[in-house]
Amino acid sequence: MSYFVTGTDTDVGKTLIACALLHAFAAKGRRVIGMKPVAAGLDDDGRNDDVVALRAASNISATPGQINPYSFYPAAAPHLAAKHVGVRIELARITTSYHELAGQADVVIVEGAGGFRVPLNDTQDSADLALELGLPVILVVGMRLGCLNHALLTAEAINARGLKLAGWVANCVTPDMPFLNENVEALQQRIDAPLLGRVSHQTLLDARLAALELDLTSCEKK
Repeated sequence: MSYFVTGTDTDVGKTLIACALLHAFAAKGRRVIGMKPVAAGLDDDGRNDDVVALRAASNISATPGQINPYSFYPAAAPHLAAKHVGVRIELARITTSYHELAGQADVVIVEGAGGFRVPLNDTQDSADLALELGLPVILVVGMRLGCLNHALLTAEAINARGLKLAGWVANCVTPDMPFLNENVEALQQRIDAPLLGRVSHQTLLDARLAALELDLTSCEKK
């Protein structure tokens, strides 16, 4: 039981929701671990905030290379960050690391980079990675102006790849968004997948609190 977490765009809260999923599954007694196949944007100590957060939310340990096969200092699109240092991102390397993690855990939450179609190399993108891993997808929708179009296009792209959209999460990235309820309802009517939760806006991000706002009932039935 593993999932690929993607988003309608960058900065929509994929890491928060990925960590919340880890906490929610751990609360059900599962052995869980988070994976960030590609991380672009490292601090002076060579750490990436997303990777640090996913490791902290996991309840089993693994090597850095398994959790994060590719990491780059520039905060840029993955294929550009890789080209900057003369590296090509290979899906086979990521797949090998994923299977190593899946052999240790009950649940692996794989967090993609950016949106669903962000390029990873000259010919492949994040959608190709999700297909290569063969995982059901959880879509994080950043609730803000423009989210309806972005969410529906992303859901359409997921379905077009023949992937299972296991559910979506409405993450309230904008405080006091006008017509929030109406936007959520519009997406519920149009996305053929369950709403797994509506996560309240957080000034200080807390994945444990976000986990309390998720309903994984539909995931548990898989």
